[in-house]
Amino acid sequence: MEPKIVKTKDLNEYFTPEQCFIAENYSAKDVSIARATIKPKETTHAHHLKAEKEIYIITEGVGKVAIGNLPPTKVEKGDVVVIPAGVSQKVTNIGDVDLVFYCVVTPRFTQDCYVDEEKR
Repeated sequence: MEPKIVKTKDLNEYFTPEQCFIAENYSAKDVSIARATIKPKETTHAHHLKAEKEIYIITEGVGKVAIGNLPPTKVEKGDVVVIPAGVSQKVTNIGDVDLVFYCVVTPRFTQDCYVDEEKR
């Protein structure tokens, strides 16, 4: 790994079929980091990652996270959400401003690892 600084202004943000905006900050074989943004009152599709673990780090807004068998739980700035591989997850923005969080995926996220459980 080489030293690197990724500036927010250089990110390419795009809207996903999952119903959120994603801007990938960093991707290597063993990890990927992306910023996710969910607009107010929106909910991502229920989904899981096949063999990848995921951690959310909430940086702005207020949401409700549903993970596996846990009861839906309110999350806000500073909270960390840990999602084991293969576990269903979805996030709802319950606030009036964007819900923003970083997704850290190990090993790195690829589209092939994503399983949409709602098939909309």
